[in-house]
Amino acid sequence: MNDPRSRADLLTREAWRLQMKGELEEAIELYSRSIDIFPTAEAYTFRGWTWSFLGDYEQAIQECLNAIEVDPDFGNPYNDIGAYLIEQGKLDEAIPWLEAATRAPRYESYCFPWFNLGRIYERKAQYVRAEQCYQAARDAKPDYDDAGKALKRVRAHWN
Repeated sequence: MNDPRSRADLLTREAWRLQMKGELEEAIELYSRSIDIFPTAEAYTFRGWTWSFLGDYEQAIQECLNAIEVDPDFGNPYNDIGAYLIEQGKLDEAIPWLEAATRAPRYESYCFPWFNLGRIYERKAQYVRAEQCYQAARDAKPDYDDAGKALKRVRAHWN
């Protein structure tokens, strides 16, 4: 396996495994080695996610910005930036990032930015917009239970 991309992908997969086991510092080290070999938007995004597990949202956001620089079509870092800003209470700042994620050409989980937008609008008591976003999350992933529960919750405001 002399191909740099293949070696980097292997390290990213191993870092992910460690991250899921809670071995966060080790995961960051492997993501970093992967990026040194062949920088990918995935490795930057997942390294950012790991930083968020450690509570370092500023570093997590920087990693996502690096990911966007490598591949602006990859949707995950846009959603993740929005989620980190929500965690910091910066709801209005999160909205454009989440909206960008809903339009990203390369993204497998459009339900997440729609759900996160719904969370923002629900917190802002903009229930019609929240309902629209939660419905879009449900449309993107019909079995997304959190979106279904959120829809019921915001619709209860009209009963």
